[in-house]
Amino acid sequence: MPQYARLEPKVRKGVEATFAKFAEHTYAGLHLEKIHNSRDPRIRTIRIDQFWRGVVLAPDQGDVHCLLAVLPHDEAIAWARSRKFTVNQRLGVLEVRDQAALDQMSPALTKAAEGTDFRLFGHVFDKDLIKLGIDEDLIPLVRLLTTEAHLQALEKRLPEPQYIALLALAQGMNVQQAWEEVAQSLACEEGPASVDPDDLVAAMRRTPGQVAFVNRPEELSDILAHPFDTWRIFLHPVQRQIALRPSYSGPAQVTGGAGTGKTVTALHRARLLASKGESTRVLLTTYTTNLAQALEGQLALLVEDERVRGRIHVRNVDAIAYGIVGRHRRPNIAGAEVLEPLWAEAAEQTPYSPTFLSREWEQVILAQGLESEADYLACTRTGRGVPLSQGKRSTVWKAVQQVVEQLRTAEKSTFPQLANEAAELVDGPEYDHVIIDEAQDIHPTQWRLLRRLVAEGPDDLFIVGDPHQRIYDSHVSLASLGINVRGRSSKLKLNYRTTQEILTWSVSLLGLSPAQGLDDSADTLDGYRSPMHGRRPTVTAYDDQEAELDGLVRQVRSWLDEGVEPATIGVAARYKYMVRKAIDRLKADGVKAFQVPSKSAGVQVGTMHRMKGLEFRCIAVIGADDHSLPSSRAVTPEGEDPKAHAQDVQKERCLLFVACTRARDRLAVSYTASASPFLP
Repeated sequence: MPQYARLEPKVRKGVEATFAKFAEHTYAGLHLEKIHNSRDPRIRTIRIDQFWRGVVLAPDQGDVHCLLAVLPHDEAIAWARSRKFTVNQRLGVLEVRDQAALDQMSPALTKAAEGTDFRLFGHVFDKDLIKLGIDEDLIPLVRLLTTEAHLQALEKRLPEPQYIALLALAQGMNVQQAWEEVAQSLACEEGPASVDPDDLVAAMRRTPGQVAFVNRPEELSDILAHPFDTWRIFLHPVQRQIALRPSYSGPAQVTGGAGTGKTVTALHRARLLASKGESTRVLLTTYTTNLAQALEGQLALLVEDERVRGRIHVRNVDAIAYGIVGRHRRPNIAGAEVLEPLWAEAAEQTPYSPTFLSREWEQVILAQGLESEADYLACTRTGRGVPLSQGKRSTVWKAVQQVVEQLRTAEKSTFPQLANEAAELVDGPEYDHVIIDEAQDIHPTQWRLLRRLVAEGPDDLFIVGDPHQRIYDSHVSLASLGINVRGRSSKLKLNYRTTQEILTWSVSLLGLSPAQGLDDSADTLDGYRSPMHGRRPTVTAYDDQEAELDGLVRQVRSWLDEGVEPATIGVAARYKYMVRKAIDRLKADGVKAFQVPSKSAGVQVGTMHRMKGLEFRCIAVIGADDHSLPSSRAVTPEGEDPKAHAQDVQKERCLLFVACTRARDRLAVSYTASASPFLP
């Protein structure tokens, strides 16, 4: 689907028309053509037009045909000749390898092996390689390898499960440990009892992350009509194992880096739970309004049954709190224009800044639900870097209470306050299951509300998040809230959105500090990788902002000229004023551009915060200079609170990481004058 989505619309229409005719079996001149000298005799090609051809796998048995690729004529013939399809004898899944490239590498590997007696896998028996799913035809080649660098050169040519197994062995793991690596990546604890090496169709059905079955031309048309959207809701094997598990005994947690399919997993989990009964009530929630809107859109693509869809309520957590309190009174939310003067006034009577006081209120007092000065004096201020004596805490408490009282007098409240109030107003469980996306950004007060919305028990909470994408001030310990996910946590490591080149570059933006997970342990990106490859990100410097905006127009124009659909191009900036400038400049050049979130068919432009949860084929990140990233307005001065300063800087790193990892195929970063210190 990712490759198909790259094709120009007229080519995609040709594909649909070709296979509609193919299904009719009435056009004598339209047929599958055999390839001479192909590595796999079951490979065929089919004519789309004079320039384009489809590559088709035609198994010897049955009437199932699998469309593998759509390429220009010469590339299609070369691709078809080079590939060989097999059934993994341990896993039973369909695999493909670039046999032509392996054949070309064999003489060089043979020559390299002649100079040494050492073999990388000399300590492993053939029977153990076969147990791990290594194809018997490949074992002679494997026996030639003398260095891990030679193995790495085979990565793009070997089936992924086999490469994972060999890499694990090369890194010192024993056979059992290597199998566990394969099983973790392929979502299989054991292979099928028996495997027919010639039954490719059965192997396809065991490979749901790579093959979609359709029974009628109409079903094919539905998939091909929205290739980018289809790809976004496709469930891969590891995700499938987690999302479609019949039941969890209690709260379950799924973590993973950007693009690993956490949200897709949550959506499929919501559909599964909502299908359990007519009275089932499922809440699918997240942090912001635009994220909730994105979930709504994806859910509409995934759940066709309106009855099941009606049992899933999609609302962001602030809207939930607002609605619950709204049953009793009309909430009046205090925005920044109200809060900033109040904190500034309160800070005048203390040695602390307005930012320090407001964060102490949100991250300690509200987060822990402290209701008295005595509670505050006795509490543990986890996450705050400046120690406070009893006297200093008393000063802070009085300043905070001054602001709280002024808000009460004005009959206004903040969203964390509203969540606390809503939690108190909830009489009993309102849902059977609650699914939480982007959990790393949910505030402790909101967690208390969500916990009360569902009764404790099997499948009560399904929590999805990534600490490396924390872009707000929420730091929470689930255990402290009575939410125990121990033994029910899963981690996704394969990125199905972003190419390895974009991924490697983007991960370096995060720096070296480990992220703090929701389960009180450090979270790393060890093993985080992508099976897809493409172009490296580009970084361009400009003398001034006008030149950078001109460069943006040229970049977007080049993507459009390549056939990229406008709505699959995103532009991200740190500040709103840059978003407005980018939209104005693109429109002035005749490019349709709209502010995120928008359903309009044009280039999508938004702040980095607004890009959270969205995906694009191409992303341009503008304004990545040292004045914008990190933003001085978003970072606590180091002298005031070193720990808060470090957290704020890391939050800015995460923000840039989030923006860059929205891209699937292409990433272009630009700045004026001096580059952000985050850029590699």
